[in-house]
Formats: sequence, C-alpha cells, structure tokens
Amino acid sequence: MNPLMLHLCYFTALSLLGYFLLSVTKPRTHSTTPKTFDVFFTSVSAATDSSMGTVEMEVFSNCQLIIMTILMLAGGEVFMSMLELFFIKSKLPKHNDHLLITPSSKPTKSVEQIELNSICCSEKTDHISFDNKNNKNNNNTILKHNSIRYLCYVVLGYFLIVHVGGSCLVLWYISLIPSAKHVLEQKGLQAETFSLFTIVSTFSNCGFVPTNENMIVFKENSGLLLLLIPQVLLGNTLYPACLRFAIWVLKKITKREECDYLLKNYREIGYDHLLSRSRSCFLAITVFGFIIVQLVIFCSLEWNSEAMDDLNFYQKLVASLFEVVNSRHTGESVLDLSIISPAILVLFVVM
Repeated sequence: MNPLMLHLCYFTALSLLGYFLLSVTKPRTHSTTPKTFDVFFTSVSAATDSSMGTVEMEVFSNCQLIIMTILMLAGGEVFMSMLELFFIKSKLPKHNDHLLITPSSKPTKSVEQIELNSICCSEKTDHISFDNKNNKNNNNTILKHNSIRYLCYVVLGYFLIVHVGGSCLVLWYISLIPSAKHVLEQKGLQAETFSLFTIVSTFSNCGFVPTNENMIVFKENSGLLLLLIPQVLLGNTLYPACLRFAIWVLKKITKREECDYLLKNYREIGYDHLLSRSRSCFLAITVFGFIIVQLVIFCSLEWNSEAMDDLNFYQKLVASLFEVVNSRHTGESVLDLSIISPAILVLFVVM
C-alpha cells in the first residue's frame, strides 16, 4: 500500500476510535458536556499531536484524559517511526541459517575427471573464490538483518525509558513540592494521570496539559519546568542525535557488532532518524544555537515585562528557557502570550 494512504488510514482510524471512546465515557461535570463535533475535533487534535482544543481541558474526566494520552502516544513521531521499524523487522526472514553457503560438495572422481584434473584447476580456484564472495555477502546480509532487529529494541528501550523515567520524576516532584501538589488538588487532577499525560504530550510534541491554563499555573515551579524541557527535545529535533549517542554508548558497553554496523551503515538500514555522526552533531549544534539566540532575545525584551511579574531571577530564567524551547516544538506555555510583546511573537512565528 502507498505509505501516504497507509498513514491516512492509520490516523483516520485512530481519530475515529478516539472519538468513540471519548463519546462513551462521561466528562467530569454534566453541566459542561462537550458537543459532538468538539469531541471529534479534540480526538483528531490529540491523535495528530496538534494540541488545538475547543474544550477546556478540566472538563475531561480522568478516564478521558487517559484515552487522550493513548491517542497522543500512538500519534507521536517517534512511536510512528518505531512502528515502521517493527514493520520492516517483521518482513525479515525469521531464520538466517538458510542464507549461509555450505561448502560445495567434492566432485566424484571418474576417469574423465582425472584426465581433466589439470585443466580444471584454475576453474576450481575461481569457483572457491566465488563461493567465498557469496559467503561474505550473505554474512553481511545476516548482520544487516540482525542490526535492524537490534535497532528495533534500542528504539523501544529509548521510548520506554524516557516515558517511564519522565513520568516517575514528575510524579516524584509533585509529591515533594507542596505548591505543585496543591494545584492538582485544587483542580481535582490525579497526580499519576497528570504526570503520564504531561510527559506523553511533551515528548510527542503535542502541547496538551490537563489544566485550563496550560503550564502557567506552574510558572513558579522551576523544577517541574526543568524536568519537561529535556522531554521536548528528546522527542523531537534531538531524537536522531540522542539515538545515535545511545547506540554509541551501547557499542562501548556491549561490544556488539550490530552497534558498529548501525553507526557505519546507517543509510542501508532505511531508518530516517538514524543519521551520520556529522549530521547528528550539526543538528545538535543547530538546535542549541537557536535556543540560545531565542533565549537572549526573549530575556532582553521580556525580563521586566508584566508576564514576568512576581518571579525571581532563577524563575525568570527557567520560565524563559521553557518558553523558547517550547516555541519551536510543543507549544506549551508558561507565560501569558497575550501580554508578550509583538516582536517576541514574530520571533516565535519565525522559529
């Protein structure tokens, strides 16, 4: 099937499934039941990680937030690329033994063969050389297949570690910091659901947050913002660089030849997010370069603005960093964009 049609069918089915599940589950309050089209729009927005909403997030019940979490998870770029990688893996032969070349059987000796032995010496040498070449090619094919399988588990491990680790850290932070815990209690949100929802949304670069004010209610919780900033980058522009770094670390630890093959033959694997060493370095430099430029401009124009009121030096710096990182990725906001200067809004649009 055409990849475009396959993606279209996938997101259509995912959006319809999300719409059905959100429709059959009850919202938090019956007085503000979302309209049918609003529910469908929310489902499509969550599945495509666009974070455009027509309904206040606090209207949704805990069950509905979990459904939206699954939609964002299934529609994320890293998850989609992982599905494609496992699809490639499923098409590989399960056993590579049949690719191995067995030594050619010795010719049966006959009178004619004995007479022609001296004539066939050079031909036999060529035949052995050809067999050795075939053996080498097949061994390379086996190594390539094993490397693709290994890459599947590396990406899966990366995906799980970032999500599980991030969710646990956010949950741990909320349990330790009374102000963050008080916000969730005030809004009737479960800490576990909030942690998982926010991490999935941030990593998938969706931008949904279970609160009506997005992250503005946590602008004084700099620790929480610092936990979310790496999630933004790990799930988007820094993913190729981090993936290559993870493979390099595994190579140093495990000494597996699959890791060496992945690092040297990234083009043959067919995974678009696996880049060369130079491209990965340039990508990382570009990402951090844009962030630094944005941060300097943002701080110079907004440091003493109304949006930064009641924040100390450290909180202003972290909030500014969070804002500029998210402006190029998720769209989560810790400041009220309506009172930010037009020049900064233009900067965000350009970035």
